[in-house]
Amino acid sequence: MDPFDGSGSVRNEDNRCPWARFSSWLECVCVVTFDLELGQAIELVYPQDVKLTEKEKTSICYLSFPDSYSGCLGDTQFSFRLRQSVGRRMSRFSDDVYNRDAPVTLQRETSHFFGFVYFRQVKDVSVKRGYFQKSLVLVSRLPYTYLFHSLLQIIAPEFFEKLEPCLEAVCNEINQWPLPVPGLSLNLPLMGVVLQVRIPSKTDKPGGSPVRAMTRENLLPAPTVLPTIHELDLFKCFQSVLIHLQMLWELMLLGEPVVVMAPSPTISSETVLALVSCISPLKFWCDFRPYFTIHDSEFREYTTRTQAPPNIVLGVTNPFFIKTFQTWPHIFRLGETKMAGDLPKQVKVKKLSKLKTLDTKPGIYTAYKTFLHKDKILIKRLLKGFQRKRPSEVQSAILRRNLLELTQSFIIPLERYMASLMPLQRSVTPWKTPPQIRPFSQDEFMSTLDLTGPQLTSVLKGDWMGLYRKFFRSPNFDGWYRQRHKEMTQKLESLHLEVICNADLLGWTKDKSEVEIVDLILKLREKLTMRINWSNLIIMTIFLNLKNKARRQQLQVKDGILDKLDAFINSIISSLPVDLQTVLNTH
Repeated sequence: MDPFDGSGSVRNEDNRCPWARFSSWLECVCVVTFDLELGQAIELVYPQDVKLTEKEKTSICYLSFPDSYSGCLGDTQFSFRLRQSVGRRMSRFSDDVYNRDAPVTLQRETSHFFGFVYFRQVKDVSVKRGYFQKSLVLVSRLPYTYLFHSLLQIIAPEFFEKLEPCLEAVCNEINQWPLPVPGLSLNLPLMGVVLQVRIPSKTDKPGGSPVRAMTRENLLPAPTVLPTIHELDLFKCFQSVLIHLQMLWELMLLGEPVVVMAPSPTISSETVLALVSCISPLKFWCDFRPYFTIHDSEFREYTTRTQAPPNIVLGVTNPFFIKTFQTWPHIFRLGETKMAGDLPKQVKVKKLSKLKTLDTKPGIYTAYKTFLHKDKILIKRLLKGFQRKRPSEVQSAILRRNLLELTQSFIIPLERYMASLMPLQRSVTPWKTPPQIRPFSQDEFMSTLDLTGPQLTSVLKGDWMGLYRKFFRSPNFDGWYRQRHKEMTQKLESLHLEVICNADLLGWTKDKSEVEIVDLILKLREKLTMRINWSNLIIMTIFLNLKNKARRQQLQVKDGILDKLDAFINSIISSLPVDLQTVLNTH
């Protein structure tokens, strides 16, 4: 057994939690219906032992139905995102094992749930209101938009025919799936279909090749290969605002408050998710709500006029919001896509003063002035591709590649400067506290741009320095810097431990007092127990080998030092999963 694949501890977890594998993909599945007396109400939550708070249930109820202004007949799919209740305990798989290797943009949420909705509204004379209205909702901490909507397209039609027995069978089937391990291609059987997916890893090259079918297994039925688990059709989402892509990218980069007013929750949620993804691989560190209603518990918080609008992107469909958000600096009013000849009609940038409570025309209502010039070559290429009927997925690939290169041109100088703040490896010594990472100096960074700025990789002209200055005041810079500083600190700690492991510890103890030896062991213990991860387990194995080597060579060391080393190692091992304890004890 490989002690580092996580499978042993999962089996151990399965014994204590029968839904362990299910919960690594989904929090729960909800069925929301319309009750004549109560309005929207949760009819069913599965697995039944999942505990949602009353606040979470209320939010899911309201966010799972289109509002009455949308007029959605038939089947509708959309997404939402809601804040978790304070104090909720997370799954054991929620953080370390998955988030360590996942891209930062696909890490498991710690304070929010995603909801993926399949809503059906059809005429039904047997119902008093004359309509059958019900939503099937997948609730997850994972932002796998494409995968979960694909699952709903398989599950929902069958569910609306067979109801609860179908849902129970589906959940049991998902509970047999392998864990979503970054970097692995997985076969996910569901209702007679096998979906083949690849879980992205942070080591993947950004904008790399799409998923290729696995050839190791001869599966029947033949698997359906999903090209992605999270990406949207960017061209479809942005086709009416192509000439304003530069502005949209800058607003997302700077974490500006934005309201997207759309005719349906589908367009609202897809547009918001597309917007926050357009700065990938940089994570959007601000809040965002793909679909937001007046019943949301944060409604008052986001609509108060006594303070500046928060850094959030909201997707709404209720015209009431036009009046509510009149003080917000950026409002995108979208309509159904219209054609101007053989091209999608492009909306115009308009003054905020032209916002009307009723009959507001599509447009981007803002006074924002972009720092960079438009990429006319990209716009021309996309519009020409539309005229030539280039497939939407190809258009999206072109668009995604361009946005990726733009974000990388912006972030590479920052990454290069951050790397220069790291202490040199030769300055890390075994018997001293590791040196500190130098503080980030905005002025020092700006002085590097003349030689190593974005102009080296981007053809776009404009005020790059002004864009950086405003970025430094945004939540996205704060989130990026904290994440990078955390990673660098962990790297520095690992380097320090590696230097300690390569040092002659036993030789060092020969002329040291008992107090100094115990002090060293306690410091090492603190380092290892602060954050046990697989790399530290490898270091522990080195310690074990070091101890055994000392015994084999019968080195003369101070009385009791091997006993102290034994106690130190055993105390660390005892806090690990049982299977890993067995593996390490065999050493």
